Order: sequence, then C-alpha cells, then structure tokens
Amino acid sequence: MPYYRRVGQIPRKRHTQFRSPAGSLYAEELMGVEGFSSDSALLYHRHLPTAIVDAQAVPDFRGSLTANHPLKPRHFRSQELKWESPADVDAVTGRRTLFGNSDVTIAFAAATTPSPLYRNAAGDELLYVQAGSGVVETIYGALEVGAGDYLVIPTSATYRVLPSGELRLLILEATGHIGPPRRYLSTKGQFLEHAPYCERDLRGPTEPMLAEGTDVDVLVRHRAGLTRYTYANHPFDVVGWDGCLYPWVFNIRDFEPITGRVHQPPPVHQTFEGPNFVVCSFCPRKVDYHPDAIPVPYNHANVDSDELMFYVGGNYEARKGSGIGIGSLSLHPAGFTHGPQPGAAEASIGADYFDETAVMVDTFRPLDLGEAADACEDPRYAWTWAQRGPD
Repeated sequence: MPYYRRVGQIPRKRHTQFRSPAGSLYAEELMGVEGFSSDSALLYHRHLPTAIVDAQAVPDFRGSLTANHPLKPRHFRSQELKWESPADVDAVTGRRTLFGNSDVTIAFAAATTPSPLYRNAAGDELLYVQAGSGVVETIYGALEVGAGDYLVIPTSATYRVLPSGELRLLILEATGHIGPPRRYLSTKGQFLEHAPYCERDLRGPTEPMLAEGTDVDVLVRHRAGLTRYTYANHPFDVVGWDGCLYPWVFNIRDFEPITGRVHQPPPVHQTFEGPNFVVCSFCPRKVDYHPDAIPVPYNHANVDSDELMFYVGGNYEARKGSGIGIGSLSLHPAGFTHGPQPGAAEASIGADYFDETAVMVDTFRPLDLGEAADACEDPRYAWTWAQRGPD
C-alpha cells in the first residue's frame, strides 16, 4: 500500500525485544513482498506463527478451464448460478470459477455462512461486493464490507469471511500483486492530484483481533494446489503491527469519474492493476459535452486484451436491448470488434448523465471459461448486433 499504518502495540524499534506482561518475547513475523525489496508489515504474535501440528493435501475446488472456442462474445448471468446447498455456501470453498488464465482466476460466490480460515500464498486477491454485507477477519484485524466495496487482500494474509445474510462477491485471484495504477502514485507512493481516488477514501484495520485457540485449521492455496495446515495456536493472536502491506477497502462510490467533451477511453476508469490485467470502475457521471458528442462508446477492437464487464447498478447505455441486467457479465475477447448495441449510439445523443455502475477486468492473455460460466451463459448474446443468428 502507498502509506504507513500502525495498529495495536509495537516496540519503538523493530527487531528488538518486545515482551508480554508475563515476560515472554512476542514472536515477530515479517510479511514482505519481492524478497525483502518492497512493501512489508511487521507483526507481533503471542505464539510462534511457525508452529504447525499437521498438514494435509486438499482437493482443489476450482475445476478445469476450457478455451473460448469458437471465439465469440458471450453473456453470463451470475444471478442464475445455483449451489447444491445455498444455506451452506462460504466465500472460499463456495467459489464458482467463471474465467481464468495464467495470471488471474475470476470466481463468484453467494456466501451465506462463515468461511474457513484461508490464506492465498500464490497471489493477491480482490473481492468486489455486489450485494450484501459482512465482516472479513484478517491476521491484521477486521474489516466491515458492504455493497460496492473492493477489498484488496495481500498475498499470504490469513483471513475468513463472515456474511450477514447473503454476501454476493466477484473474486479475482491473481498470480502476483494488485494495487493502484502506478501512474496515480508519486515516487514516494502518495496518490497524485490527478488520481480519481486517494488515501482518504481507503479503509484499513484499526485494531488487532487478539484471538486465542489451539489446533486451528487454515486452508492454504499455493502453487501446487491446496493444503490444510493445523496450527498449534490461532494465527489471529497478533498484538500489533505496522508497515505498508495490509488488507484495505475502497468503495466504488468514492471513485471520481474523469470526463471530457468527447468520449473518454477506458483507461480513465482504471482503479487497480495486477499482473497482466487491469480493473476499471464505470460510475454514474456527467457524460460528453461537445455539442456533437456521441456519449456511448465507439466500436472498438481490443487487439491485446479480453474485456470482461460486470454490471452492478443502474442502466448500462451501450448494452440496452441485449438482455444485460444487474449481475450480468459480458465477455468481449481480443479478435472480436465490439461496441454499442444497435440503436444505442443514436439514442444516447443529447444525454448529459449516465446512471450506470460496472466493474471491468481487461486481461492481456485470453480468458478461458470455467464451469460456472457454462452454467449461466446466455447463448443468444453473440447475435444481438445482427439481430439474427444461426438456425
């Protein structure tokens, strides 16, 4: 993260003696990325964070991927996804894989029950809350989340998700790190004046969990699959920490849209960057104010990327007449020229405001399809521009 935080109790100098009231040393844990050469946090545990009493291989719940072949634009309805036991879906093992490639896996969950303790040791995660609310407990402290929240969870941060009712989540699992676009940040890591959000918009943990317990299971994703560790003591026994690496929340409603006299390209909506992908936020905004402007997007071919759009609020002007609704996901792959639905460009002329909210993921490797995509696809979407298709 671009700025320093301090939570709970820590000593004045790092890597020096720090003792409990009973006189025992607290155990340091340095969480650092890029081999001690980038952001880090220093946590202080009541017990050894290395003490495990068991480790068991666990079958992976991600499932296989298939290529988008024949290549075509596609539409998926996350609201039509079903789970065998809806009352027992958690935000970790209940994930349904929609898309993926070697850089990112994109899943969806309609969580209704607490998740197991979980740690992704293969990369950062980004959780977007489409609907509902809950608490995400982490090794750094707890964070309340609600509709419109993005939650960035750094690699190897142990956490669990506690829904309040149904919590609908779009989940990105990267194979690297996710953060604000570098062009928004100064060389010292401060948000610059042209950035569409800043430090004041972010929420981080404010106090430690101070949990106790013995023989605690933690499910860990790593490069070879999944392992369930049993820890001698609860990993949330941290009394304090400081640093620039921690989970944080940003709400899409705090994104300040950048507008112009004519239609602005997708990079003005960029919110995060990850390994070979970007995430953008399309928010309610004043639209193009040149007297001859056409507010909806022009036809375009993303020659280097697949474009995935998740529709979460309002009415998306360019997709009217295509069956798109709240909870829909459209996939427009590289190699396919796409644009507004027939009549949308003409209908948008004279509009001065768009009431639409969407999350876009552009990947620079093709997105393959997971089992959840197959389970909720609208097979008619590819033919909506021509308004007719194969027999």
